[in-house]
This record gives sequence, structure tokens and C-alpha cells, in this order.
Amino acid sequence: MKGLTIKELKIGDKAFTEKTISETDVYLYGGITGDLNPAHTNEEYAKNTMFKTRIAHGMFTAGLISAVLGMKLPGCGTIYLGQELKFTAPVYIGDTIKAEVEVVEIIEEKNRVKLRTTCTNQRGQMVLDGMATVMPPK
Repeated sequence: MKGLTIKELKIGDKAFTEKTISETDVYLYGGITGDLNPAHTNEEYAKNTMFKTRIAHGMFTAGLISAVLGMKLPGCGTIYLGQELKFTAPVYIGDTIKAEVEVVEIIEEKNRVKLRTTCTNQRGQMVLDGMATVMPPK
């Protein structure tokens, strides 16, 4: 199972994954990272926030981007070098998130690829926008 090399990639290549965010996902992510912010884990607290209910961790959503990069495009063997992120809307428990990457720049001499990274919910609303830099497998 080998990812695509820089010579196999082209501008405009895309890949995605989708995941419905469960309450268990939010609690497991919080436990793994230690981020037990009550905005994510306490419904009574969250009722009094601007979101009116619990939201998923932004970085959990960003982690879905990592899954696409490492497993689909460029795929296995890819090294994640950097990521710029903007969280544009909350992700709620029960939302289905589509994490998508698109090749926007290929720097062959440095074996680097830049990809636009986005996450949208089941309503088509963008919840994350960014740019990743990766090193595809040789």
C-alpha cells in the first residue's frame, strides 16, 4: 500500500473522507488529548455558550484532513509538514463532515506538495478551510 509520488500527482487531484461525529468520538478525543473543555463535554455548560449545545473539537475535525493526506492523497508514506487552518463554523455532535484535499502546487525539486484543505458539513457549509504542505513518498 504505497502513496502517490510527486511524479504521479497533478494540480487539481482531489480526495476526501466522510465521518459522522458521535458523542463517543468527542469524549475519546478529549480523553486522548486531555482537552476536556466543557464546551465539548458538558451539555449543561454548553447550553450557555454561543453555540447552545456541545461542539466537537476543532482539531478533531482537522484530524480528518490528516487521514485523507496519509491514507488517500498523496497516501501512505506521506509526511505532514505543515498546516494553516481557519475554523469557519462549529461542528456539532451528529454532523457528517466531509474532509477534502486538493493539490494546488507541486514543488518537484523539493519533493513538496501544497494542498487546499476543507471540511464541510452535511448541509454543504464550510467548517474548516486551510492549506497543507506535505512530502509525498519517494
